[in-house]
Amino acid sequence: MELKRTLGLRDLVLIVIGTVIGSGIFIVPATTLQQAGGRVGVALLVWLVAGVLSLLGALTYGEMGAMNPDAGGLYVYIRDAFGELPAFLYGWTALLVIASGSCATLAVAFSAYLGQIVPLSGLAAKAISVLMIATTMVLNVRGTRQSADVQNWTTGLKATALVVMSVVLLLSGHHGGATAPTTVPQPAHVSFSMFATAMIGVLWAYEGWQYATFAAGETREPRRTFPRGIIVGTACIIGIYILANLGYIAALGPVRASQSQRIAAEAVGALLGPIAGKVIAAIILVSMFSAANGIALTAPRLYYSMARDDVFFRKLAEVHPRFGTPAVAVVSCSVWAMFLAATGSFEQLFTYVVFVGWIFYALGGAAIFVYRKRQPNALRPFRVPGYPITPLLFVAAAAAVVVNTVVTQPGRAALGLIVTAVGVPVFFMWRQRLTIYTWGSARWRALREALR
Repeated sequence: MELKRTLGLRDLVLIVIGTVIGSGIFIVPATTLQQAGGRVGVALLVWLVAGVLSLLGALTYGEMGAMNPDAGGLYVYIRDAFGELPAFLYGWTALLVIASGSCATLAVAFSAYLGQIVPLSGLAAKAISVLMIATTMVLNVRGTRQSADVQNWTTGLKATALVVMSVVLLLSGHHGGATAPTTVPQPAHVSFSMFATAMIGVLWAYEGWQYATFAAGETREPRRTFPRGIIVGTACIIGIYILANLGYIAALGPVRASQSQRIAAEAVGALLGPIAGKVIAAIILVSMFSAANGIALTAPRLYYSMARDDVFFRKLAEVHPRFGTPAVAVVSCSVWAMFLAATGSFEQLFTYVVFVGWIFYALGGAAIFVYRKRQPNALRPFRVPGYPITPLLFVAAAAAVVVNTVVTQPGRAALGLIVTAVGVPVFFMWRQRLTIYTWGSARWRALREALR
């Protein structure tokens, strides 16, 4: 069985928005202000630059997705341009760190925010994290259309709530910083390294727009719908994030905002009281569930595509005869994410996710040059505007983020690189196993023919 094309433009736009808006915008703005030395302009510039970088990537992937609308998305682009090994390494790290780590991070943050409403012990918090992932797993095993409908409703709720919250904070929050200290220690200047370090957390908050590429194989009229969906969704995120940051600063002031541990809840609570803070915490829970569901809806299609290429367990390429979903792939990704959620923490996971992911996002962006060279006359319903500058800027910026992480956080970067490198011998072992299996199957068929 093949995956059915059931997703439309609205689904894609809301998948992008829903997968991106998770816990980052409710937590990361405070850290970004700290790393910017309390400078509001610098902090907002970080959010804008990271958003533009994501949009450049969405434009680039939009051309390749419209040209080759197959399940697997980014994996397919890397495979076609650079071969099976780099593509396998992306799938390997996506399973071990990128997609599963993002889902686990959301689950950990989900239980942390739930603890603001209902007191939770350490064990209970981990159990809640695992249960949240299990819920998205069951939902996505039972049907793509049903999961997309849930995604649309939860995304609509959280996006509307976030915009309304931000507008209310902007209109009512001009006295928000009155009770906070009036000064904050500032460095003499903001270096490129400080700016790039601040972008690490912000890029994690933008993480998720590329997951829409995995669902291209289930999109109706993909050559027209896919590029529109990923570009419109990413552009909407930029506006929502800038508006939210302005609202937080208006409510709390830059100093108090930079010192906040739960900036969204504290901003709303400071202006509207503790009950409103509880309400926003509940909306944040919906937001994180929606983002986790978006990953469960899209990422397993990567493993499905790998299995079809015979570089992963063939079972993952099976489509459930009743539900029409890659059920084994969904369960495999979810089970590993449950393990990470039960054993890791928010701070440890998200840096690995961003760093390792952007290595492959850069490769995916560079794939467009190979596509253009090898297939100059291929049908391209959508062409990235500003080619070759647009993809060059995306690839260069992504490479700069990776290099800065290696320089400023060598320990964490080394762990991400080790996880990726371990996939090299696994790939060749898998290839050898496949060769032996194919040879044995051929010999067995020949023997059966001889015995007849």
